[in-house]
Amino acid sequence: MTTIAVVSAGLSEPSSTRLLADRLAEAAVASLAAPSATGPGGTTHVLHVDLRPLAHEITDAMLTGFAAPALSAAMAAVVEADAVVFVTPIFTAGVSGLAKSFLDVLDKDSLAEMPVLLGATGGTARHSLAIEHALRPVFAYLRAAVVPTGVFAATDDWGSEGDSAALDGRIRRAGDDLAWAIRASRRTPQEADALPATADFASLLGGLGH
Repeated sequence: MTTIAVVSAGLSEPSSTRLLADRLAEAAVASLAAPSATGPGGTTHVLHVDLRPLAHEITDAMLTGFAAPALSAAMAAVVEADAVVFVTPIFTAGVSGLAKSFLDVLDKDSLAEMPVLLGATGGTARHSLAIEHALRPVFAYLRAAVVPTGVFAATDDWGSEGDSAALDGRIRRAGDDLAWAIRASRRTPQEADALPATADFASLLGGLGH
């Protein structure tokens, strides 16, 4: 069974960011369920990781180097998945601080060769290139296998019939891209406990006396 971790960095409830993340995951699941040139379709398990409830734990982890239990579980869900859908709101042409902070607390090698589908939401289409200039480079640094199609959804994309139809097409294409990347993935299964451990804080403090 394939597992997809769906990470949403939306700050409001309900959230268009979570809505887009769900739509992208559904498209990937549908594509994986269909027979392909490499074999019959399969089943997919989707794990939802909402960052909003973890905001305080993410901040604490950045300050202390330690992740509280809920954050540790979310990080493990992402690291141990077969693929990731990552969607963030865009503010002032950049990704949300919450989204970037979550990526900052992950081990720098934990997403290597991970198939990743990127999405973003914003109030205006002026932010539509933010995935390419603000988000994709971060995942390139993490050596993730980011699929070519990223999906940006402005407020207007959820409204008129023509705009929503165009968004539907982009979502389906992105889902197909992620399904292809999952089938072609070279990534070996990961366990969060096997990742490099964070140095013990007491040991770090002890080193100050030398």
